[in-house]
Amino acid sequence: MSFRGLKSKVKSLVDNAQNVEQTLLLICELLKSEIPYYDWVGFYFKNGDKKELKLGPYAGSATDHTIIPFGKGICGQVAVSNKNYVVPDVKAQDNYIACSLTVKSEIVIPLFVNGENIGQIDIDSNTLNPFTKEDEEFLEFVCAKVAVLL
Repeated sequence: MSFRGLKSKVKSLVDNAQNVEQTLLLICELLKSEIPYYDWVGFYFKNGDKKELKLGPYAGSATDHTIIPFGKGICGQVAVSNKNYVVPDVKAQDNYIACSLTVKSEIVIPLFVNGENIGQIDIDSNTLNPFTKEDEEFLEFVCAKVAVLL
């Protein structure tokens, strides 16, 4: 399915949402099932007033990384920088938290509500360097739609 088709499906999920957690899980499952190189898709959210992220709904293998301190790993860096982070090869990163030995690349896009970074969508791929500008733009769209729910 094209990004255009996926945008339509994400919009429909958000527009018809009755339960935020369930809708986020459905978005994760949709992206993981429709984009072959999205091997793990999840949301992390700011954990109250703490300087850490807490794992929200996700699709993929279970992870031990349910809490990530700000600044630690790619997700923690995005929580501080408020900027997209695309990692073509995780082995080239010093500050990387390995969720699985099979992960080769990662993309993390911050999620803003009223201008505040309240979380992010995190995608792990078992493919080296698969993410393009189109992935970034698509995931920014997903985050903007999700922000309406929060």
